[in-house]
Amino acid sequence: MKSASTKRSPLALAILVLLYEAPMHTYGMRQQIKRRGEDEIVNVSQPNSLYQTIARLGRSGLIVAASKGQQKHRPERTIYELTSAGRLTMIEWTRKLLSTPSREFPEFPAAISVLPILTPKDASKQLELRSEALEAELTRLHERLAAMAFVPRLFRLEVEFLHAQVTAELRWVSAFIDDLRTGSLTWNKASVRRAIKELVQKECG
Repeated sequence: MKSASTKRSPLALAILVLLYEAPMHTYGMRQQIKRRGEDEIVNVSQPNSLYQTIARLGRSGLIVAASKGQQKHRPERTIYELTSAGRLTMIEWTRKLLSTPSREFPEFPAAISVLPILTPKDASKQLELRSEALEAELTRLHERLAAMAFVPRLFRLEVEFLHAQVTAELRWVSAFIDDLRTGSLTWNKASVRRAIKELVQKECG
């Protein structure tokens, strides 16, 4: 099995699962991902990424081009199938992703780590903008869940998770903004320099 040398990604896993259900062409995969709402967790906004991932899975022997299909007034499309190695890899990846937290490097914590380069007032302003965006996203996800009410819960769990994730982030950001407004968390150039000097001394200590 070639899974060890195959780069794992949410998109690659989604493709393997779709082909586990039925042979399919690339356009059909993209439509199914969007139809099921999985574009919340899998980026298919750029078709090239889908084609590149399919090519990579093919080179790894996880999928194969099985046949050519053509509908009336439509161009001929390659239909892909899952291989036995692809099925095993699909299961292996799913188990790994469910059981093992991975180290990701999102942008927001990176910005928080360098917050002192802004003034507390500027930081508060930017966080208020983020709070507004999070509220809008929370509304969108709530509406998405309402629209999916007829769908068995098993097939909308990822949207539930995103809703919970955004809710938690909004709660944290709101509390952070309150700390900045009340002055319970503040800084200036002198206090930042002093704190950095103390950290360096402790590290060298």
